[in-house]
Amino acid sequence: MPLEGAGSWAPVALSSDLPPGTVIPAWTSAGSIALWRSQSGRATASSDRCPHRGMRLSHGFVRGEALSCIYHGWSYSVSGGCIRIPAHPDLVPPDSIRVAVQQVEESGGILWIAIGQPAMRPPQLDELEPLRSLSVETTVAAIEAAAGAQADARGLIRLPEFPWISLLLAAQEKHTLVLLMIEKHRSAADRITASRIVESLRRTAEERHREIAG
Repeated sequence: MPLEGAGSWAPVALSSDLPPGTVIPAWTSAGSIALWRSQSGRATASSDRCPHRGMRLSHGFVRGEALSCIYHGWSYSVSGGCIRIPAHPDLVPPDSIRVAVQQVEESGGILWIAIGQPAMRPPQLDELEPLRSLSVETTVAAIEAAAGAQADARGLIRLPEFPWISLLLAAQEKHTLVLLMIEKHRSAADRITASRIVESLRRTAEERHREIAG
C-alpha cells in the first residue's frame, strides 16, 4: 500500500526545537522518527527503533556525530550504520546492523522530512518566519474549522482576521503539529499577539474535538 503523502515533504519541527547535541521524537506517515542534531549541527531523521532490543532511539542521546540508544548504548552514524557496541569495544559492527534514515531538509527555520522520493524541494516560505511550535490534540480539519480557513497548496492556513499570521499544519499519529509563522519584521507586540491567538485557537479546536468525541 502506498504511503500517505508519498513524494512530498512533511514539516516535523522548527530548527530552534533541535539544538546541537539533542534528539526529539517526530512522526510522519512513514512512521516514528528519532530526529537528532549532531554536535556539528547536522540534522538527521533515523528510524525510532534500535535494532538490538527495539528501544526508542528518540529516548537516547547524541554524542559527537552519533546517536546512541539509551538501553545498551549502541551508536549509529548519520548514514544509519552502527558504529559502536559498548559491550564489545573491539568489535567493528557489521554493515548489516543499521537503522533506516530519511532525507532531511532545513529551510527557513523549519525541518522537513521526505516521504518517499519527492521530485521537488520543500515549499519555500520566504515571506514568513517561524515563531513557535505546539502540539494540538485534534485533527487538521478541526483546526481549519476553528481558524475559519483551509490550508493552501503549501500547507499554510492564513488567518482571515490576522493575515500576517499563518499556521503550518502537519498531521501526527495522535495530534496535529502546528508551526506558528508570522510575516517577517513584525514587532515584539505582534509576536505576543500571534502567540496568544494561536493558544486561543488551540483551546477552541480541542474543545470542539472533545465535544464531538464525547
